[in-house]
Amino acid sequence: MREAAYEALKARILGLDLHPGQRLVERDIATELGVSRVPLREALTLLESEGLVVLVPRQGAVVAPFTRDDVEHLFEVRENVEVLAFRLAALRRSESDLAAMRASVDAARAALDTHDDAATAAANAGFHAAVVTACGNPLLRSMLAPLDARVRWLFHLTKQRDTREQCEEHAAMLAAIEARDEDAVAVLAAQHVASGREPSLALAETWASAPIDPVEATRTRNRVPRTR
Repeated sequence: MREAAYEALKARILGLDLHPGQRLVERDIATELGVSRVPLREALTLLESEGLVVLVPRQGAVVAPFTRDDVEHLFEVRENVEVLAFRLAALRRSESDLAAMRASVDAARAALDTHDDAATAAANAGFHAAVVTACGNPLLRSMLAPLDARVRWLFHLTKQRDTREQCEEHAAMLAAIEARDEDAVAVLAAQHVASGREPSLALAETWASAPIDPVEATRTRNRVPRTR
């Protein structure tokens, strides 16, 4: 039950059905999911560990805010640690790693053709995850693992960017990784990550200027499907 509640809520947060800063009323969510409060709280704790939920003592849970500081901190890490992962991936990738990257690029292009923004964002995030897997450094993977959900969330939050351009940037980085050109992919990765900073900062300003009513949680249009 915990896993089902976790997956359902995570999907709603990543899909922006539950917005940054939105309060999550346990009673309402438990009823809609058809679970008790105990597995729900366990699910919320898991989401907190991924940076998607904030648990406030005696007040409950809210979807994590998306502030300028959040964006700056995330990009400071991505522009350094994630770029290193791309460089290492070019040196250490296996054929199965390349297959996973190609599949993500192909999935993103297919989603673009059908104008499926959510699927495009998921595929783009999947490409980055495949690169991290390919880097072959368990310590680096463990450093980036806690950021995975936040990065995926960021892709969904900024899915109105020029996603076709992002997709082609991924294709160019894939070509450099295939060629084992670590210097080229490092330059491309740094440019790619940096290009998302300003749109993300602008979006953070939008969320800050249009706060969600904290007493509204999972009502009508944000109805969460019941688990089976």
